[in-house]
Amino acid sequence: MREDAGLPVLIALYLRQVLGVHYPEELPPLRDLEPRELSEHERAPEIETQWRAYWEMTVEPEAHPSPVPLDLVDGFDMLVALPTEGFDALRTAIAGHGPAALAYARRAHDRYRAGVGTGSSYRGYASNIAQHERNVGRRAHSFELNVQVLPLTQRGIWWIGALTIAVTDTLRGDVVAFDKAIAPVIADLA
Repeated sequence: MREDAGLPVLIALYLRQVLGVHYPEELPPLRDLEPRELSEHERAPEIETQWRAYWEMTVEPEAHPSPVPLDLVDGFDMLVALPTEGFDALRTAIAGHGPAALAYARRAHDRYRAGVGTGSSYRGYASNIAQHERNVGRRAHSFELNVQVLPLTQRGIWWIGALTIAVTDTLRGDVVAFDKAIAPVIADLA
C-alpha cells in the first residue's frame, strides 16, 4: 500500500477543473478552486480526449505508458510531461496554468503531509487487513493499492485506476469513518 497526495495527480486535477474537463464524471471537483463550465460551443473534444490519456499516464504510468517519448511542459517544473505527438491541443490549453497549478498542488500536498500523511497513517490499513483476515479465516492475499488523498468537495472514495483509489482528505482524517469506508476496498483486494 502506498498513500500520498501526489503533486502530479493534484496538478492533473487542477488542470481538469480549469479546462472544464468532466472525466472522470463521478470524481468531484477540487475544493478552493472555482470549476469552469464550458458551453457546447467552447467544448473541445480533443482536449478532453488528450486530458484522459494524460490522466491515465499520471495516475498509473506503468499501466499506461506512452507509445512515444514524453516531453516536459514548460512552467510545471518536472511534474507534467506529455507525449511528443498527438497532444498539441492539451499542451496549448494548459500553457500559462503552470504557476497556479503548482501553487495549488503544493499547498494541498503540504496540508496532507502536516495532517494525515504521517507514519501512523498506515495503522488504519493494517487494522483493516487484520480484521479482514479474521473475517475470512485466512491470511490476506498479496495486493497493491495506491491511495491518493485529495482535497475534493465531496467526501468519499473513488476508483481512479485499476490499482488506485482517491479518498478525500476529510474522510482520511476521520479514523472511524475511513476504517469503515476502506474495509470493502480491502475485502475486494485481499
